[in-house]
Amino acid sequence: MTTSPHSAMVLAAGLATRMRPLTDFTAKPLLQLGGRTLLDHALDHLVEAGVETVAVNAHWQADAVADHLARRPSPPKTVLLREDHLLETGGGVRAALQVLGPDPFFVVNGDAFWVNGPMSALRRLASEFDSTVDGVLLVHRTSHVHADVGYGDFALSKWGIPRRRGEREVVPYIYAGVQLIHPRLLAEMPEGAFSMNRAWDIALAAGRLKAVVHDGLWFHLSTPPDLAEAEQILEARFTGDARWPWR
Repeated sequence: MTTSPHSAMVLAAGLATRMRPLTDFTAKPLLQLGGRTLLDHALDHLVEAGVETVAVNAHWQADAVADHLARRPSPPKTVLLREDHLLETGGGVRAALQVLGPDPFFVVNGDAFWVNGPMSALRRLASEFDSTVDGVLLVHRTSHVHADVGYGDFALSKWGIPRRRGEREVVPYIYAGVQLIHPRLLAEMPEGAFSMNRAWDIALAAGRLKAVVHDGLWFHLSTPPDLAEAEQILEARFTGDARWPWR
């Protein structure tokens, strides 16, 4: 690894309206897939990568998220950050910087679910991180996603430099909800609510953002059918049922 992050953040404050009715009374990260909550899957990946402290923000069903974290054995140490008003993806991370510290840290969307390829996805991000970048994003091939992901998010150069999708353009990669960033990525961002996309755009313009293409399974979990299909694909993978054409 170029760097060995010891802190991370899991974004668990969203309302997840597209996942209703499953999220009418449940925070999306507490939904189960493969017998464990999405939040636990994320925390398990972070522990495997050597992370010791994880900030978790919460808004919808925050008490339930707090109770779940309290029942989970360490590691990692978790710090719950309640948001009375949603701060969005960037604002939530900026508000957690005091917990996350001055060194590079992982940020994982609370609904991100992936199965590692030959090497841990988090360790692959860390291996690509150096002083020339402010962040490294995990992306996945849109053609390998069993869900509607629109026209994609990024194209990549042969050096792993991402480029935003242009108007009326179809690009081959979607952001996979996992990133490794340095606090300086947020240095120019204001307090309050803002999207992480604003910080990414500044880094993109400066040539200080990279991306790594995931080489394992990844699921886009936006709607109840997405979750149900992911469950079926995982079960088929476990049982060796060749009728399911996962990639």
